Amino acid sequence: MKIGFKFFALFLIALSINPLLAQRDILAELEEIAIVDQKVMMPMRDGIRLATDIYRPKTDKPVPIIFSRTPYNFNSWGDGERRTRTARRAYEAVKRGYAYVVQNERGRYYSEGEWDILGTPLTDGYDAFSWMKDQPWSNGKIGLIGCSSTAEWQMAVAALDHPSLAAMVPQGFGAGVGRVGDYFEQGNWYRGGAEQLLFFAWLYGVEHDKFKPRIPKGATQEDLIRISRFYDLAPENPPVDMSEALAHLPIQDILKNINGKREIFDKMVRRTPNHEDWYKGGLYHDNMEIPVPSFWFASWYDVSISPNLALFNHVRNNAKDPEVRDNQYLVIAPTLHCAYTRASENTIVGERSVGDARLNYDEQIYAWFDLWLKGVQNDFKEKTPRVQYYTMGINKWQSSETWPPEGVQNKTFYLSSEGKANSLYGDGKLETRKPGKIDAPDGFTYDPMNPVTSYGGNVCCTGNAVKGGSFDQQVMETRNDILVYTSEPLEEGIEVSGFIESTLYVSSDAKDTDFTIKLIDVYPDGRAYNLDETIQRVRYREGYDKEVFMEEGEVYEVELTPMATSNYFKKGHRIRIEVSSSNFPRFARNLNTGGRNYDEKEGVVAHNKVHHSRKYPSHIVIPVVRK
Repeated sequence: MKIGFKFFALFLIALSINPLLAQRDILAELEEIAIVDQKVMMPMRDGIRLATDIYRPKTDKPVPIIFSRTPYNFNSWGDGERRTRTARRAYEAVKRGYAYVVQNERGRYYSEGEWDILGTPLTDGYDAFSWMKDQPWSNGKIGLIGCSSTAEWQMAVAALDHPSLAAMVPQGFGAGVGRVGDYFEQGNWYRGGAEQLLFFAWLYGVEHDKFKPRIPKGATQEDLIRISRFYDLAPENPPVDMSEALAHLPIQDILKNINGKREIFDKMVRRTPNHEDWYKGGLYHDNMEIPVPSFWFASWYDVSISPNLALFNHVRNNAKDPEVRDNQYLVIAPTLHCAYTRASENTIVGERSVGDARLNYDEQIYAWFDLWLKGVQNDFKEKTPRVQYYTMGINKWQSSETWPPEGVQNKTFYLSSEGKANSLYGDGKLETRKPGKIDAPDGFTYDPMNPVTSYGGNVCCTGNAVKGGSFDQQVMETRNDILVYTSEPLEEGIEVSGFIESTLYVSSDAKDTDFTIKLIDVYPDGRAYNLDETIQRVRYREGYDKEVFMEEGEVYEVELTPMATSNYFKKGHRIRIEVSSSNFPRFARNLNTGGRNYDEKEGVVAHNKVHHSRKYPSHIVIPVVRK
């Protein structure tokens, strides 16, 4: 009995210290193979210095560089304890013969200067490349990697065509895309001219106050390393209920209302979708060239899946250099934002199982870098499909030479009803036959003080306000301000992979309002899982460089920003769309006044209609893969 108790006690002790042992192991393993040079203050052209950690192999031969620039905290210490995330990433690179360099954007943590979203990447990124190229341990080849804000600066800097930038791996990079094709989002601030509220929440947690403590100029590298053991400069804001915070009006005061830092927010919230300031910073716009071989990573439930795919196509179709055009690759995973490597044998996204969505990410990424940074003539191009995309419903990885896949045929579904498509219990239908002459529009009341609540979806970074992913929408579809249009049960299964386009003919008694669409897979038992969603602010229906308001009694054609998915609708399943005028707090509420919206506290109730007839053929176009 005593032996058993002692064994059990030792077992508990081993469990408690195992994380510490693992932490020491990775740090020890890294130190065995790497020269570690932390808190290197890399100079920019204007004299500002950016805090940089460098991990490179113990060799006299020059090596290629994998570079990650980020607004996030990578300090090796936090609250007096060692952190190992950066060490693990560095170890994986160094053991493969790469230097791993990670740097904070200007104004972040130990980097000097003032921060803005994406920093000042057109100069800082270029200057960093030049500095690294000139180091005696560098072979002059640089590759970029990162997800989210660690990726979003890459595209605009790549457009500068630095001679040392040889390849990049942008992941979850939508907030770096200002405009591409039909997508005019200005870094995820807008969708269809309606504000996306993710940055309203994100900035609360990450923006550093203008009165933050700063390290005195002239501090030595030794000083910086020493104080970084107990002082990481990370702000720790009190937790906030974002579901409540984002409901505050006017929206220009959301951060002020929760005592958040708001210097950057105050500028951005006042910009219209085509404001000149969007074109002065680090956003990529499609009049810029990307002359770099790129391995793109996107995910179906990320906030900007559609513009991400559009950018991949844009570079493939428009790069001036044929070699660049031919060296663009894409992976689309069935996960949330930057959650690729968290896929498991049974990947659950929201509450829907999408099966075993794992992929050999590291193997592919390092084969890509070996090809472009080391010049290794490996079999990456032979083994790696141009596009790897995960099809939900059949739950498997597929491949194609293009996006959308080859063999796609567009199929049009028209909205139909007897004028009572309200809620799940209405008479709304999706039909392949064209509508008749009679217009029986579906009307609903949109009250901005009682908006449709976001339930799941393709989201990021909203705290507890929206839980992303796929959820059964039946509970939402009991609302009368949601129009529900459903096809008949499918007689055979179909794969829908590509962009989903939608056109609505609408009218309203308000000067301005929004229209939303959500695409849904309906199971035979009634479960209704969301796939993608979009929105359009009607004042921008004729372009984002002007505002054109509605007049009561007039019917307007509104083309919504295309959605995207890859989903297999099995035999017996049905295709459904929901139409409404709000999806909050994923998107800001339109207060329907025709005013600036960001500085208004009171809204106007709008009585909105969706028309469907031969004259007003509201419809969606679905890409069906024929194999």
